[in-house]
Amino acid sequence: MADKKTKAKDTVKVQEPKGYGADSIQVLKGLEHVRRRPAMYIGDVSSRGMHHLAYEVVDNSIDEALAGYCDKISLIIHKDGSITVEDNGRGIPTGMHPTEKKSALEVVMTVLNAGGKFDRNTYKVSGGLHGVGVSVVNALSEWLKVEVKREGKIFAQEYRTGIPTGPVKEIGKMTGKETGNKTTFMPDKSIFKNTVIKYEILEDRLRELAYLNKEVTIVIKDERDKRENKFHFEGGIKEFVKYIDSSRKTFMKEPIFIKGERESTQVEVAFQYNESYNDNIFTYVNDINTHEGGTHLVGFKTALTRTLNNYGSKVNIIKNDKIQLTGDDFREGLTCVISTKVPEPQFEGQTKTKLGNSEVKSIVETIVGEQLQQFLEENPSMAKKIIEKCLRAAEAREAARKARELIRRKNALEFSGLPGKLADCSISDPEHCEIYLVEGDSAGGSAKQGRDRRFQAILPLKGKILNVEKARMNKILENDEIKSIITALGAGLGNSDEFDESKLRYGKVILMCDADVDGSHIRTLLLTFFYRHMKEIIETGRLYIAQPPLYKIKVQKEEHYAYDETEKDQILKRFKLNGKAAKDEKAELSTETEVSESGEIVTKGKGFTISRFKGLGEMNPEQLWSTTMNPETRTILRVSVENAIAADKVFETLMGEEVEPRRKFIETNAKYVKNLDI
Repeated sequence: MADKKTKAKDTVKVQEPKGYGADSIQVLKGLEHVRRRPAMYIGDVSSRGMHHLAYEVVDNSIDEALAGYCDKISLIIHKDGSITVEDNGRGIPTGMHPTEKKSALEVVMTVLNAGGKFDRNTYKVSGGLHGVGVSVVNALSEWLKVEVKREGKIFAQEYRTGIPTGPVKEIGKMTGKETGNKTTFMPDKSIFKNTVIKYEILEDRLRELAYLNKEVTIVIKDERDKRENKFHFEGGIKEFVKYIDSSRKTFMKEPIFIKGERESTQVEVAFQYNESYNDNIFTYVNDINTHEGGTHLVGFKTALTRTLNNYGSKVNIIKNDKIQLTGDDFREGLTCVISTKVPEPQFEGQTKTKLGNSEVKSIVETIVGEQLQQFLEENPSMAKKIIEKCLRAAEAREAARKARELIRRKNALEFSGLPGKLADCSISDPEHCEIYLVEGDSAGGSAKQGRDRRFQAILPLKGKILNVEKARMNKILENDEIKSIITALGAGLGNSDEFDESKLRYGKVILMCDADVDGSHIRTLLLTFFYRHMKEIIETGRLYIAQPPLYKIKVQKEEHYAYDETEKDQILKRFKLNGKAAKDEKAELSTETEVSESGEIVTKGKGFTISRFKGLGEMNPEQLWSTTMNPETRTILRVSVENAIAADKVFETLMGEEVEPRRKFIETNAKYVKNLDI
């Protein structure tokens, strides 16, 4: 028997997994890979990725401007959702490509890694370096049409999902000397989750580009609602700094402007100090926003700290036997724009978020150091004001350090070091845990009873936290509610060397506030704190906003929840209880409205009741769980920052010291307010 078993074993054949052979190896040709894996090229397929398509086309026009051949760019959002970008650059070549044996225009539009950006004779500097931009836009569009004015003629070609519908054709003669490109495309609805183009997002980017390229005039039009804006800023990035600081008090008449060039790298820096307690530094390489910084930012910070420190010591304003100033002290209240033009920039990936060229650090450091030193020597009174502000920042930093030490000593004396009102969860793995920061003890009590204790922690917050936009760090650390948040999260205070993400105790931080004016204010205060002092939590996608329902609609014995007016109307329509349905059936809807003892606004009709929730505390634990906390049924909004400059201006306008910008904001946007709780 043993021999038979052995023989049987020897004759068993090892087979490949079913369906996996040579024919399983796929070769994706042309732009197929872009359509199959779009996030590799544009980041994601959400609204952000879709707007990125427009950026890619505009960036090609900007590269023509950087080369000195373009000074007019227009972008039009059409009623059907398509976008047209037109410029007066040189126009894409349309002649026969020597190796591809087809029009160079078709090569640029349909072949990855094709373009003029690799040739330093064609573009000395450019933002589009990989040659994938416009071809990716073509691949991710339902249809695209490009027109080129060049050599006295007008050429055109059309595409469907990146595939030409025919050859490049001459469609007319030029009536003037102006050359350029005109590209119209429709984002593919089968790829993007949301194909609604937002005017404000594109407007912010085009304004930014106009500041960075003072020779260029950029126009944006929206045919859907007839909005239009024109951007041209002769002051360049100096005006950019003024725009960013328009809601802040500054003691400088004009920003300091520095410009220089070394080793073919051009450097422009504009900065000024204001009365706020935060620094705002925005960096660009070849007009690309490097929001993660890089070597150009390091060079600027090093030059700023060293030059101000040396000058302050030289004129005996900074006394070394007293407090030692750090880089943070020299940057408090600083608003700065750094724009560099680098021939061969080395970015981290296609998204170009961080510059890696080591030589750029020393170039920026040298240029900024020399010219800042000259400014300080020529403007001693302003230099004194700047350094005195830095000294005040150092004193506040020292007070904040003592406050932190006090918190640490206090925590060391406690058993857990966690806030007493925190109801923690039992699971210890942060990636499977979440914490709700809940407005009020009443709602906090309901949340504690309704939660899943395994992975949901609850931290009730009493009243409104401090407005950190108007406070220095030492005052911030004296606020009990802020101390509770910092201690509960466990990673230390953000935006500093002390923050350690590996110690973060929860994978999600969820803000849960009432759906009224006070709740909105508290949520804004919390968002301001996280944006200014724990931005890492936002940047890693861990901050969320809970979406409790606005209405409970009871139809006979059934209860339904609506999270906005539209959803409420849909529910009413389903049961034929809305006004329109009633009129259609020639039956007027009779209702009466009253306010319950708990503050609910209740509308009663025949066979139904609509309750308008004013606060989370009005919900019992079961309702709060099923509508707002149950991961299977809830809706939570992730907080992200698509445009740092726009976010900075909103927080400063709404929460800063200046009243007039806030009044203007309210007057402009009051007409858009819905569900105002009076």
